Order: sequence, then C-alpha cells, then structure tokens
Amino acid sequence: MAGKSTTVAVPRPLRSLWGGPAHPPCLLDALDTTAAARPDTVAISDQDHETTYRELLLWTGHIAALLVDRGIRPGDRVAITGPRSAAVVAAMLATVSIGATYVPLDADYPLRRLEHMKTDSGAKILLYPDREPAFAAGVESLRIPPATDAPADLAATRHPCRADLPVYIIYTSGSTGLPKGVVLPHRCIDNMAEWQRSHSVRPDLRTAQFTPLNFDVWFQEVLGTLCGGGTLVIMPEALRRDAIALLDWLVDQRIERLFLPYVALNMLTAAAAAAESLDGLALQEVNIGGEQLVCTPVVREFFQRLLGCRLNIHYGQSESAMVTAHTLAGPPEDWPTLPPIGRPLPGCELIIEPADPAEPQVGELLVAGLPLSTGYLNQPDLTAARYIPVGLTHPGRNRAFRTGDLVRVEDGVVHYVGRADNEVKIRGIRVNPLEVDACLLAQPGVTEAVCVPIQITEGSRQLRAAVTVDGEATAFDAGRAMAALTELLPRQSVPVSITVLPELPRTPSGKADRKAVATALADIHLKGQKQPSR
Repeated sequence: MAGKSTTVAVPRPLRSLWGGPAHPPCLLDALDTTAAARPDTVAISDQDHETTYRELLLWTGHIAALLVDRGIRPGDRVAITGPRSAAVVAAMLATVSIGATYVPLDADYPLRRLEHMKTDSGAKILLYPDREPAFAAGVESLRIPPATDAPADLAATRHPCRADLPVYIIYTSGSTGLPKGVVLPHRCIDNMAEWQRSHSVRPDLRTAQFTPLNFDVWFQEVLGTLCGGGTLVIMPEALRRDAIALLDWLVDQRIERLFLPYVALNMLTAAAAAAESLDGLALQEVNIGGEQLVCTPVVREFFQRLLGCRLNIHYGQSESAMVTAHTLAGPPEDWPTLPPIGRPLPGCELIIEPADPAEPQVGELLVAGLPLSTGYLNQPDLTAARYIPVGLTHPGRNRAFRTGDLVRVEDGVVHYVGRADNEVKIRGIRVNPLEVDACLLAQPGVTEAVCVPIQITEGSRQLRAAVTVDGEATAFDAGRAMAALTELLPRQSVPVSITVLPELPRTPSGKADRKAVATALADIHLKGQKQPSR
C-alpha cells in the first residue's frame, strides 16, 4: 500500500558492504581553504573570460548579498537557469553559501517541464545570466550580475553548514510523466566532493565541464574540481554532438580529467580511432557513469594509446549521488568486457537483499549512509516506498534507498546485473542482457547495441536486440552477427532477432532508453505477425 514501508532487517549473514568512516568538510569550507591557498589560480574558464579563485569568491559574495537583499533566507529555494557557464557556478555557490537550496533548470528542457519544476520546487526567485527566460512568469527574477572586483563581506551572508541542510533539488524522470524532485543535503554532497578531491590522481586537475545542469554529475565536475584547486573549463555546447571537434578541443584546452556518460565515451573513442596520433591529449583520468561500461575493442585501444590515463567507473543515482567506484587496473587488453561497479565509498553502506534465496550473492541493492538523499519533494508516499527503514546496519544507519538495481557481489566487489523491475529470465534461467550488448558491440560495424526482453504472450518472453551501425544498414550482416552470438553465448541468451535502427531512443540524460527500445521492437514483431502469409 502506498505510504507504508516494511523494515528490512539486516542480520550479519546478509550481504552488507561498508565503505568505512568518513568525516568530510563542508564544501564551502573546502572551497575557502583552496581559495586562500591559490587565490590567483584560474578557477573557471569559459568562452567569455577566466575567473581566479579570488575573483570567484568576490563574485559569489556579491550575488549572495543581492539574494539576501531580496529576502532569500536559509531553506528557501533559488532556481537558476541558463547555459553552462561561470555565472551559473557562481550563482549556485552564492545560493548554497546563504543556506538556500539550488534548483537547476536546464534551458534546453521543454517549457512545460521547466514550468513544472519551477512551480513544484517552490522557488522564490529565478536567476539567469543573460535574457529573462520565457518561464519566469509567476516568480521574481534577477539577472546574475557579472564578475566584479568590489569587496564582498562573505561572513555577513555565510550560513553555517549543517549535515541535513539541503544543497540542491534535482529533477529526475517520474512514472507519472512529470519529473520528480530529489532533495540532496550537505552530508551527501560534502562527502561526494571530498571523495572526488582525494580520489583523483591529483586534486587540482584541469577538468572539462561537460554535463548539463540538471544532472548530478554536474556537481561532481564542479565541486570535485573547485574544492581541489583545479580549473573548471566550460565546454562549448556544440561539442557534445561533435566527437571529432571535442577531441581537438581537449587537446587545445589541455584537459586532464573528463566525466562522461558511456554513450559519449563510445563517440569519443570512435573519433580517436581515426586519429593518427593522440600525443597531444593531456588526459590523466576519465570517469564513466550512468550505464554499464562495456570494454569494446575501440575503448581498449583508446586507453592503450593513452598510457597513464586512468579509467574509473562511478555508480550512483540522483537519489544517492556517488555510491561505488572501481578503477580498471592492468593492461587495457586484459580488462573485463563488463567491469564491476566497485566498492562502496567511505561513509556508504550497501545492503544486498536477495532476489532468490538460492542465489544469496544476487539481489536488489539498497544504499544507506552519507550518500543518501532526504527523499522526494512533495511526494511522501513515494518517499516512504523507496526510502525504507532498516535495522542492524553495520555503522548504525537506520534508513536505506531501494535502488531497483540487481547486483552480484564477488569477493567484496559489486557487479551490476540489471534492473530488479526488469529482471530477465528466459525459460527459467537468468540472463544478463548487458552480456548480449557486449557481444554485439564486438561485431563488425556495430556502434551501439541494446538487448531487451519483450512480452510475446502472457508468461512468454523473448530477447530481441537493436543495433546502430557504422554506414548503411544494408551493409550489416545480421545473420553473421547472430551466428557469432551462438558461438559466444548460451542458447537462452541469444536474441531471437537483431534489428538495425537509425538511432537508439534516449532518456533525457542521454542513456539508451531500454523501455522505448523494447516498445519499438515489440511493435515491429506485431507488425510482422500481421503481414498476410504468402
């Protein structure tokens, strides 16, 4: 029943992984310390200008004073929109410094979606860097002032950090068709920022700001860089869809660290494969999140050519930010095709609730500890259903988030299996569609691949696959690819069909939309059945 939750007891034999203690500083204190040590270092570089750490703090203090003058108080929500820029970063820091909550509104989203997010969040003011947006009606709006050298009394507006004080509200897809807001407090974001600062090969890496405003990795890019004394380089928007130009920009800007979704890594490594040399790249670290990484031959070749560049896998949700991490070690040619998602971060506990008593090492992943968000905004029933009480956790946590992800634990390392609500069993045997994806990606000409289960009749499921290919669809030999799969996979894992699509449907975050793929393949199957027999 909605609104009710059952306590999950966690006896010691049940799988529970603890990342160890963590005592992260407030992100604002960490930024102050960095700015004091490196005042003249460039903190943010965008297409307009470069901003040093000293200038960033002055700018932040100026915006904070304007917000206080407009009546914004701790706990109020401040919406900020506009293109990715130094101005948006400064406005976010100003909002958090006065104890208010930042609500990012990506200007590329549909107008109706933005209006819902603005209204649902209860934002008291909307900040923008250039032109007033069309969805500003009904709320006070204010243009973000340009950077200034005017002195700012930061102490006069600074609100003390508190573990449960919300830092931001981010909106993620909802089952009703409208996005739902997730509230992230300091304990979660401070822990993420400190871990990223300390985990990277260097805390002061020159980092590309690639991610759109409305995704949690944006905060990892921004705070993981600024709290460590690095330089955040705002990437031009057009490069998100032009991997060749992106490769040139990475060289020109001497980028040392990237945070990418898997699809962007695929595009970048494909572009790099055609380059005669990668000697101009300064990359030391690439961080992948959002989807299961598949180590294709092209990915392996890219890192073989970039000796010394580290590839990290990050796992988390909007509801729990960073949860686990894994760094691929050894020669790239020896990397597993489907690498694990790793071990829990400090301050994080993972609880594995078995899906089948016969397989206790496989189950739904529950997250407890510092990464846990407060819950869903204005949705108490959904919060109660997904954020559940737990008992007897190792570090004394009593609340956990149901991720809906199935995982497998081997030697204390977590491997992603799939979604619990889309668990795939073919003829009673569990199948991992990601393994099929990996095998398809190894076939000549395949650029992307998604294998999904579709319901044929009541109680009957089939695996079907969709691929995109390099070049003309007619040049792809589906029969040869299918024959290769039969040699690589057990019979129940071989899809019934492989369909070439011009492009894969995607979620707003850029991931392959598996539900939409399944719907498309089911429609193709039904249309085929309705064709008159000859």
